[in-house]
Amino acid sequence: MPAVTLRDIRERLRAHPHAVDALIAVGTFCCILLGASTEPHGPDGQPRFAEREITGQTVLLAALSCGVLALRRRAPMPVLLLTGAISVLALAAGEGPTGGSAPEAPLVSAAVIALYTVSNTTDRRTSWQVGALSVGVLTGASMLFGARPWYAQENLGIFAWTALAAAVGEAVRNRRAFVDAIQERAERAERTREEEARRRVAEERMRIARELHDVVAHHIALVNVQAGVASHVMDRRPDQAKQALSHVRDASRHALAELQTTVGLLRQSGESTAPTEPAPGLEVLDDLVEGFRNAGMSVAVEGSPPAGGPPLSSAVDLTAYRVVQEALTNVHKHAGSGAHAEVRIQRDAGALEIVVIDDGAGTTHTVPDDAADPADGDEPGRAAGGAGGHGLLGMRERAAALHGVCESGPLPGGGFRVYVRLPLETTAPRKETPA
Repeated sequence: MPAVTLRDIRERLRAHPHAVDALIAVGTFCCILLGASTEPHGPDGQPRFAEREITGQTVLLAALSCGVLALRRRAPMPVLLLTGAISVLALAAGEGPTGGSAPEAPLVSAAVIALYTVSNTTDRRTSWQVGALSVGVLTGASMLFGARPWYAQENLGIFAWTALAAAVGEAVRNRRAFVDAIQERAERAERTREEEARRRVAEERMRIARELHDVVAHHIALVNVQAGVASHVMDRRPDQAKQALSHVRDASRHALAELQTTVGLLRQSGESTAPTEPAPGLEVLDDLVEGFRNAGMSVAVEGSPPAGGPPLSSAVDLTAYRVVQEALTNVHKHAGSGAHAEVRIQRDAGALEIVVIDDGAGTTHTVPDDAADPADGDEPGRAAGGAGGHGLLGMRERAAALHGVCESGPLPGGGFRVYVRLPLETTAPRKETPA
């Protein structure tokens, strides 16, 4: 049989509060009768039990006073008023002190318990007001009708017990409120932690989706056009076809390397370590531009990489590279081979500005019609309002994450313009909301 601990007993009592109140009422009734029959000051200075006779009036008042204690949780204030009135009435209507003490004084015990309940269940202001009034009334009645002299130990004891009941009830209520507040803060912190974890997961998913889009859209577009060139000139100019296939091999190799780096972010603990190759930045912008030139585009770059001042942060550097990559990919996709694009990168004291402009004068005869870019979400006709799909949306999201600005739209004379401004100062990234 398992041992019953004090905690088990406490839990069982909490499960049956009304039974506990009944036990308290019975115990108080017994204590009142025991106190009424005891002479506190015997000949030898020691209390003598069952020395005094208990009257029927005392038993009746004790039973009535203790009986209402069973309702102390349901109606604490009426119970206090009733037990206090019974105590004062018993002291006033009693036969007076016998041997220096009043037999009716133990009836105050029921009022003390009721006062503790009121202080424990009401607010602070009510507790202080009711406690002060109860202490004054019960102590005053005891000094007027109880033991003699008025400053007798028994009267001071009533003052001490009533004041202690009010103070203990207030302390227990404050502690319960403090514990409830701690539990509420802990639950709120747990909910906030879960929401923050979900938000971070959503942001990381969006970031990885942007990286995959940029990598796949760029390299697959280059592979697509070079494969089309190789297929077109394979029979007549095998040397040019061989060169185009070489570009296909280089673009696919770079695509695999960047995909490996991006997918490495998804690896869990215990798996192989993710690649340690640094993320691309403006330092390798020449390689990016060279790939588009090999695909037949004319690309002019001004101010790359930006010179002077401290080095760019990794976030700004990567965002700038991805913006140029996505803008040139859109030029190649929508304007086609033979289009001319200009990339302007300017850095001032507070921001990095990137402008990509194309003339829209290219042709797309080298790209097979059935080889649409599966990685890009931009619709044909990007110039119609500049709404675009995942590519332009990704650029705007990257700029917004760094508190920057991204603008895009068609030019009056034809072509398309992308403008991005990225602040250089270190600031906390914005919280992104998944679409």
